[in-house]
Amino acid sequence: MSVRRPETDGLASWGSSGPFVTVVSGLPRSGTSMMMRMLEAGGMEVVTDGVRKADEDNPRGYYELERVKRLQEDSSWLREARGKALKVISRLLCYLPSEERYKVIFMRRPMDEILASQRKMLERSGKAPDPVADERAAAAFEKHLAQLERWLLCQRNMEVLYVRYNDVVAGPREWSGVVNRFLGGGLDVDRMASAVEASLYRQRRQAG
Repeated sequence: MSVRRPETDGLASWGSSGPFVTVVSGLPRSGTSMMMRMLEAGGMEVVTDGVRKADEDNPRGYYELERVKRLQEDSSWLREARGKALKVISRLLCYLPSEERYKVIFMRRPMDEILASQRKMLERSGKAPDPVADERAAAAFEKHLAQLERWLLCQRNMEVLYVRYNDVVAGPREWSGVVNRFLGGGLDVDRMASAVEASLYRQRRQAG
């Protein structure tokens, strides 16, 4: 577990002193939908429009909001997400308005598993996977994550919890408790844990 808290100049953590937006983020195919489902099961209201329907790649749904894709042009609606959970893909985090406060649950997953999952999505859509493109994507993703982590360290309005997808699947009860504490408590940890379905962990890293 890795938690990064904003500077507080000796004051109490801002997380308990006012409303914040819970943001679930990460690379595509890193477990963000699973975390949103956990928060919803635990009793937190999630902000989603259901435009992107569940499919074979995400049979429990994507938990996306089309408005998020236009954050750079319009973020005035973010105040409506205070006290709720919102999914924001990693490359769009920088467009979150600075006047709001956020607790970010950032999902991590081994890069080979992310790429394998993305390849499977391409295959299902009828597109042939490209090993060279995979190598380029891996390098670009790693560079993006390194830059983003440095950027997050400088954001005084964000508190970040880094969560490994694999760890949650292996220990859903433990990690549901970690997430609940990070968000200030009040969620149903047992229901959160029950929302984790190990059978959906289909692109596992091979041992050895």
